[in-house]
Amino acid sequence: MTSHLDQARELLAEFPVVDGHNDLPWALREQVRYDIGQRDIATDQSAHLHTDLARLRAGGVGAQFWSVYVRTDLAGDEAVSATLEQIDCVQQLITRYPADLRRALTAADMEAARDEGRIASLMGAEGGHSINNSLATLRALYALGVRYMTLTHNDNIAWADSATDKPGVGGLSPFGREVVREMNRIGMLVDLSHVAASTMRDALDTSTAPVIFSHSSARAVCDHPRNIPDDVLERLPGNGGVAMVTFVPKFVLQAAVDWTAAADENMRAHGFHPLDTTPEAMKIHRAFEETNPRPIATTATVADHLDHMREVAGINHIGIGGDYDGTAFTPDGLNDVSGYPNLIAELLSRGWSREDLSKLTWQNAVRVLSAAEDVARDLGARQSPSNATRSDLDG
Repeated sequence: MTSHLDQARELLAEFPVVDGHNDLPWALREQVRYDIGQRDIATDQSAHLHTDLARLRAGGVGAQFWSVYVRTDLAGDEAVSATLEQIDCVQQLITRYPADLRRALTAADMEAARDEGRIASLMGAEGGHSINNSLATLRALYALGVRYMTLTHNDNIAWADSATDKPGVGGLSPFGREVVREMNRIGMLVDLSHVAASTMRDALDTSTAPVIFSHSSARAVCDHPRNIPDDVLERLPGNGGVAMVTFVPKFVLQAAVDWTAAADENMRAHGFHPLDTTPEAMKIHRAFEETNPRPIATTATVADHLDHMREVAGINHIGIGGDYDGTAFTPDGLNDVSGYPNLIAELLSRGWSREDLSKLTWQNAVRVLSAAEDVARDLGARQSPSNATRSDLDG
């Protein structure tokens, strides 16, 4: 009898994973200042990274949204420049590994990459601070290949509230709504991971194109503000969007929430940013973990979120966004990008059908990007680019 793991690998050969979020570019910036020869992902990088080409292949990854994230303490033009450097890093990777990676700008490009046996490589900007309150900069990022923008990261910006900050403008400001409308017009997906629930609702009220959550899980299963409330999940069928479950233990396992708060405070006390994953920072993390054992998430923990998200949003509106190389810790069984077959095997053991799983891994994400392209063709034929400024709309 064929094992669930064998069945999972067979399914992924036909319907590979579209992963919504991988922070490899930032890890390369932090570890080697973009000297990708020092972190040659054609060789085993398991000592340094969650990601390399062999493990992407073993994981059945067929398309990857590479995050072109920059920290929120980079602001203004400095944030824009850092985002451009991140984009350049992705372009370098695609150029260096053409047999494995294919630049993808459209849903058709994703399908072509799958047909060629290459990994479709897309980009997503993480945090609206990346555009420095400029719709022209937003359009420039799109022209460079960025296909989603997460409206905030961990801190509020002038026009949108973050999930992990105090309420600011109460969701989206008038300029924030204009950002969403302009994203619709050009075909850039609106990503609602990291944003406050008020921002999620405002964006859904504003967007005429499907939205995504590139790496978020279910708040009803783990009560963390980074996760998606059920009332928002319930709106995804009407919007057409997709919520892509993340694997980060502190977002999927309730017991990990308090532990993470203490671990983050320990990092700050030692002079490190809590999200720092450099070797020096990880030594501090590991020392803390030795005296304060970390609650362990598993593949089943993530599957519990997907069960709930399927029940509330429906099978057509869920996906996967692991957040590899953007987190210090990962669940058992999902230790790096080779782990996706373990998750699919777990879902098979719970009775998920092949049809359901093909939607989860490949079809839903491709459909959403295609739908955003359709909206952009319609709006682009009827509307001119917006040149509104924040001072125009927010005063």
